[in-house]
Order: sequence, then C-alpha cells, then structure tokens
Amino acid sequence: MEFRHLGRSGLKISEITYGNWITHGGQVEADAATACVCAALDAGITTFDTADGYAEGRAEQVLGKALAGERRGGIEVFTKVYWPTGPGANDRGLSHKHIRESIEGSLRRLGLDYVDLYQAHRYDYETPLEETMEAFAAVVRAGQALYIGVSEWRAEEIRAAKVLADELHVPLVSNQPQYSALHRVPETEVIPTCRELGISQVVFSPIAQGVLTGKYLPGQPVPEGSRATDQKGGGAGFISRWMKDDVLERVQNLVPIAADLGLSMGALAVAWVLQEENVAAAIIGASRPEQVRDNVQAVGVRLDPEVKTRIDEVLAPVAVTDPALTRSPDPRP
Repeated sequence: MEFRHLGRSGLKISEITYGNWITHGGQVEADAATACVCAALDAGITTFDTADGYAEGRAEQVLGKALAGERRGGIEVFTKVYWPTGPGANDRGLSHKHIRESIEGSLRRLGLDYVDLYQAHRYDYETPLEETMEAFAAVVRAGQALYIGVSEWRAEEIRAAKVLADELHVPLVSNQPQYSALHRVPETEVIPTCRELGISQVVFSPIAQGVLTGKYLPGQPVPEGSRATDQKGGGAGFISRWMKDDVLERVQNLVPIAADLGLSMGALAVAWVLQEENVAAAIIGASRPEQVRDNVQAVGVRLDPEVKTRIDEVLAPVAVTDPALTRSPDPRP
C-alpha cells in the first residue's frame, strides 16, 4: 500500500480507501461485509469511510464491529453528517444541534472515542455556514474528530468554508466528490480551487458503480447479484445513468488497454483517478473480498501520459464534465 497526505495536514491515509456506501447493512450481510473489511486490512488498507446516513446507521455499526480489535492508531476512520437520521425536523442538515447529536450517534455505532475525519455530506442551504463551521469546530475541540471535510460542495462553498475554518483554527483538509474517468465534473472548478487551498480529494465511485469494470455488456442482461440488480439498497438507481449501450460500448474499448498494462478493468479505473495529484485516495466498495484484492492492483500504478490520453479519448463522447452537476439539495424557491 502507498500513502498520501490529506490536504496540507500531517495525516497520511491509504491511497485506496475502503468505503461501505450501499453495501454494508444493505446489499450484503454482516458476515460478508466483515470479510471484505478483513480483505482490505490484509491488503494494507488503513483508511475506512462511512456515513450515518448509510443504511440508516447500520453501515457504521457493521464497520465498527468489523474493525473492533484493530489498533486504533493503525487505522483512520471517516464518517459524515447531513442526511436524515430520524423523523424529526432537526434530524437532518448541518445545524449545531444535528451535528452535535450526530457525532455522538456515529461514535456510539462505530464503538470509537473519535473519528479521524468528520465530513459534511452535502451543503446545507437552510443553515448559516458560520453556524455549521462553529459546530464542526466544537466537535474538533471536544476531541471527537481530528479533522473536518466536506462532500460534493461547490468550489465557492469550499472557499467560503476554508475562510471560516482558518479563522476558527479548524483543519478543513478534504472534499469527497464523485470522480471517475466517466464522471469528470470536479476537474473544472473544484479541483483547482482545492489545490490552491491545500484541500485534498477523497473520491467516491472511481469505477462508476462498477460500470468501468467492463462486466456490463451492451445489449446483454445485467449479471445476477450485481449492483445493477440491487433494488433494495438503491444500487440499481445510482448506476442506471451509465447503463446505456453507447457508454457500455465505449467502456469495452478499454479492455485492450487494461490487458496491455496487466491490470483488471477495475484496477485501471482506480489507477486513472489516482493520477490526479490532488486526489489523496480513491474509495472502493465491495460485496466480495476478491473485489478488494482486484482493486488494490492500482496501488502505485503510474500511467504513461499517452495511455491516459488514450483512455480519455475513448470515453470523451460519454464522459460527464459539467461543473454545475456538483450541487446539494436546495429547498429554497
């Protein structure tokens, strides 16, 4: 495993990070989830990402149990706050009240005294940013989190948050956007802004919910047990936008490129996002341990510029690039 600094902080994280969005507490049973976490640890992964909104908190519980017994100083655990955690009007968002109650709930479910990174899962347009950042500062000063981050915030929102974080002496070190060779939305505005501010990307869906593995074939039924069949956990909905023949045909054109490099398609996709210096880690998910072992082939891979250009040219007609697609739910009229 190789490690990268998170922002301008002294914290190093594994460049492959294990995340349990959709899978833990939803798509796979607890025993299978634990097996995947064990495979991640065996592969040298030390960084684990979750959120209180995943499977209504069950994902945090499963991850906490799977990591129980690991030396706390040898792992980094990230979680997030924003999405609803209950039926009440204040059981959501980034108010001081919800952040305070959510960090306590996350720590309880994870079985930890603190998390290494606490992230705002989306931007909250109903709460003043000053209140949100003061609440995060209180979490850090209480020793419940060491660093703070955001997820899918726009460039101007990140910049405003960084100003307040500096004033409050709170280490805002990361953004967690969706980023892959198919979803290149952060490249135009978010990544340049974060590079300037000393904030890293910890990216999710580097293999586009599995599409970049090449297992989905144009004109063919989806494989049984794949994410595209997961109606209960929501995986099918997330992947549906990529399940188009023009996209799948383009992805199949990457097969010889991966073969020439001796990489699986999944590892090639993960390696692609790790070529961006502002990316500290690529988050992988898994429903089977062998998927973890497959994706970690990307560790330390450096793609020649001409190879990356070939990949970009193949996917350019179907890749998404519009920076306006980075947005949070906005209830305002």
